[in-house]
Amino acid sequence: MNTTKRIAILATNGFEESELTSPRDAMIDARFSVDIISEKSGEIKAWKDGNWSNSYTVDNTIDQVNAKDYNALVLPGGVINPDLLRRNNDALMFIRDFFKQSKPVAAICHGPQLLIEADVVKGRTLTSFSSIKTDLENAGALWVDEEVVVDEALITSRTPNDLPAFNDKLIEEIREGKHELQHA
Repeated sequence: MNTTKRIAILATNGFEESELTSPRDAMIDARFSVDIISEKSGEIKAWKDGNWSNSYTVDNTIDQVNAKDYNALVLPGGVINPDLLRRNNDALMFIRDFFKQSKPVAAICHGPQLLIEADVVKGRTLTSFSSIKTDLENAGALWVDEEVVVDEALITSRTPNDLPAFNDKLIEEIREGKHELQHA
C-alpha cells in the first residue's frame, strides 16, 4: 500500500526562493504531494540575492486548509516572509496544529521566527539564521550552530547552504511520520 504523503509549504511574498524550491523539488522527487499554502490565492513572489524574483502559484489559502489534511509542514525563510506570516493568527494556529498532532515541521533560516510566535520552541533544540539566535533563546529554545538539527520531528537549518542536509532529514522525518513528543 503506497499512500502518498501530502506536505504543506506555508509561505507568502518575500520567501527565500531556494528555501521553498529546493525542499519542494526534493519532496516531489520522493513522490510526495506538495501544496503551497498562503494568505491569499493567486501567486506569491520570491526573494533572491537581495531582489524580487519569480512568482509561484498558491495551491490553497490558509483559511481553506487544516493540519489534519497534511503529513508535514515546511516553513521557508527569508526576512519578509516570516515577518508577515507571524502576524496572521490562522497561520499560527495552522503551525500549532502540526505540533499538537506530532507531525514533522521543518523550518530554515528565518522560518523559526514563526515557531517563536506560535509558542512551540520552549525546551526544543534547534538552529536558524544566526541573527535570530537570541530571539529563539529568549523563547526558551536551545540554539545550536549546526547545518541541520532534528528534535522529535522538528527539523531546522541555518541558511540555503544547508539545504542538502535539510532536505535529506526532511524526507527522512516525513517517511517516519508522527512522533510522540516528550515535551507535551
